[in-house]
Amino acid sequence: MSKSSLELLTPKNCAVVLIDHQPQMFFGVGSENRETILNNVVGLAKAAKIFNVPTILTTVAAKTFSGPLVPQVQEVFPNQKPIDRTSMNSWEDSNFVAAVEKTGRKKLVIAALWTEVCLAFPALSAIQAGYEVYAVSDASGATTVEAHNMAMQRMIQAGVIPITWVQFFCELQRDWARTDTYEAVMNLAKEHAGAYGIGVNYAQAMLGHKQGG
Repeated sequence: MSKSSLELLTPKNCAVVLIDHQPQMFFGVGSENRETILNNVVGLAKAAKIFNVPTILTTVAAKTFSGPLVPQVQEVFPNQKPIDRTSMNSWEDSNFVAAVEKTGRKKLVIAALWTEVCLAFPALSAIQAGYEVYAVSDASGATTVEAHNMAMQRMIQAGVIPITWVQFFCELQRDWARTDTYEAVMNLAKEHAGAYGIGVNYAQAMLGHKQGG
């Protein structure tokens, strides 16, 4: 593992890539509860927006097979049109690669449906192209539990770093004294972070003042 891959993620050194969170792709997910994945990818998208992290949205065959990007994600970036592709591997689409290059970031935080195809393929290609890839496991889903696990193992063996969406926003916040994003992060946790969000609500109600993680 390189020294740069040991460097923590910051709002200034990474880009977020959301691949194929579309109805037809969700229909095929069997590795995790679909509502859970949807909640997590929306949380991930909102975290990227809070910290002004460059975010790429891409779909596959949106008009002919898979349907549009789910509205819950599109609403986070209402003015951004997803890059639509025909290729299963996003990295084989020139418009997608150009969008990645335009960010100027070498750390790519990627979530996709399905893990074994639309996450694994571009993750491996990006590693080969000299990028560092962070696969957001719980904002991605596969056709089966085994397919998800084997895809994650394959990527990890190639140097991809697994993370979760809560880890992502905590890694970017890192210090509860960062007041410019504190309130937005707390609201994000309350809305999407399950038991953690319930705990934040409780602490604020019972103690009557701001509480960090």
